[in-house]
Amino acid sequence: MKVLNFGSLNLDKVYTVEHFVRAGETLSSSRLEEFCGGKGLNQSIAFARAGATVFHAGCIGEDGEKLRRMLADNHVDTTFVRMMKQTPCGHAIIQVTGEGENCILLFGGANLCVDRAFADSVLAKFGEGDFLMLQNEISNLDHIIRVAHSKKMTVALNPSPFNSVITALDLSMIDWLILNETEGMGITGESDPDRITAELLNRYPAMRIVLTLGSKGAMYADRNNRERHGIFKAPVVDTTAAGDTFTGFFFASILNGNSPAASLRIASAASAIAVSRKGAAPSIPSAQEVADSDYLKPAQK
Repeated sequence: MKVLNFGSLNLDKVYTVEHFVRAGETLSSSRLEEFCGGKGLNQSIAFARAGATVFHAGCIGEDGEKLRRMLADNHVDTTFVRMMKQTPCGHAIIQVTGEGENCILLFGGANLCVDRAFADSVLAKFGEGDFLMLQNEISNLDHIIRVAHSKKMTVALNPSPFNSVITALDLSMIDWLILNETEGMGITGESDPDRITAELLNRYPAMRIVLTLGSKGAMYADRNNRERHGIFKAPVVDTTAAGDTFTGFFFASILNGNSPAASLRIASAASAIAVSRKGAAPSIPSAQEVADSDYLKPAQK
């Protein structure tokens, strides 16, 4: 089985601010830092640092060679990373407060240059039983899902950012859905976590769902099983890649044969470490750091 993450590659400009900019306000930032990011890149690195072998597919601009190097330096296969000429990289403008909260403005750039021909050429190298990870920061997401489903790949979707692209998708072709409460409400119209998962399973009985609940942790649901896990307390410095870290570690654990309950625990520990560090990709821990962390010590006794 091979793991393919077809996703975004962004340059993140992170501004440290007292509070998020309000309408009509001009605000000075106390610090500017640039990191490699994008949900796709973050999740690929999380997969790799969790111990999985992962291929990344996506597009960068001529200003994005550092993104390819970041993936390669983290043992992600970059065979399917394509450089687009005369197109800038995707990038994000991120405001981070002293409490570690963030808000993000995305520019798609080269991420929106994923055309059907490129998608088909990548997916031709994968087949039945291979695992595909997707987010909503690249173009032609619907086509990628249809082709992967027809090839009997296992398709996991993180429907973020949530917009009309997501509502137009045929989610019956999705095997795993990993989402937060806002995205869950957008899809189902429900706000209660149990009702979100119940409605999703009513519509898609074979789907496996991971619902992240912010300060209340995360839950897993399928038609036969429910699991919950709370958060581990950690000093919050920057939450930018916490969700992507959780995603990569959760699925790497599942693919390694662990149960959903165990995988929630491992992913929660990894996410707790990530929020205690600055940046997106640089904040993602290694599998060894997670295993050695105080968060998982009770399980080793």
